[in-house]
Amino acid sequence: MDLRQLFDDLVRFETDLWNGIDARLRRDCDVTLGGLNVMLVVERAGSCRVNDIAAALSITVGGASQAVDRLEKLGLCVRRPHRTDRRSSIVELTAAGRDLVNEAGPVFDSELATRLAGPLPDPALGNLAAALAVLRAATPQAPDPGQHP
Repeated sequence: MDLRQLFDDLVRFETDLWNGIDARLRRDCDVTLGGLNVMLVVERAGSCRVNDIAAALSITVGGASQAVDRLEKLGLCVRRPHRTDRRSSIVELTAAGRDLVNEAGPVFDSELATRLAGPLPDPALGNLAAALAVLRAATPQAPDPGQHP
């Protein structure tokens, strides 16, 4: 097995997948895939901290905070003071944010079906999902450079 070729195929596919879905979401819903990803995390949680978004998306806390800042400026989410931790805030979707998730979600799902489920039969897709889960579980998480020990 040529692991370098596997790496190249995996990374290039991820890039092409991301860019294709992002282009469709921008065109049809005027939202980036990165922004939608953040909103989907917040939607699933109902409300969450920026740290929770960073952990869910495997990005830095700084990157998650900047993403929330952009969404907040667009009126798609709000930060509220945390009830028990004054150092933290809670992120929630606004009504406009929930409406956008409801509009963009089916477009995202359609692209995933076309780009993943279309070319791969269910058993292969299940094998891919299982293999990726094993690899993610086996990969040590890099420390967030914005966090201090």
